Amino acid sequence: MTNEKYIESVGRRKTSVARVRMTSAAKTSLSVNDREFEKYFPTQELRNTVLSVFKDTEDKFMVTARLNGGGISSQSEALRHGLARALISHEPNLRTKLKVKGFLKRDPRAKERRKFGLKKARKAPQWSKR
Repeated sequence: MTNEKYIESVGRRKTSVARVRMTSAAKTSLSVNDREFEKYFPTQELRNTVLSVFKDTEDKFMVTARLNGGGISSQSEALRHGLARALISHEPNLRTKLKVKGFLKRDPRAKERRKFGLKKARKAPQWSKR
């Protein structure tokens, strides 16, 4: 990494954590866990989830991200959350647009733990009167 100023942020979703570093560049390029963005997120749906953050800005960035934990879908949403936070550090007037779209909210929904005496988190064994 060179001496250029970069913006660092963290995005989270379920158990996924994305650490994002963003620097200004000639064109937008992303690398995730030292791999190409297209190789890491194989489907177009996952790529669109991440790239939807850049629709409001004309600036170009070089992004390097470290993702760990969770599945690939929650990792893409964690990366989107981290990118949105980094964009606000770069350009504070984007906050209202990103907030309306829900990109700044850390989605807290996660799997509920299993309780003893139950088969799953809430499913009880079949009850019989006799």
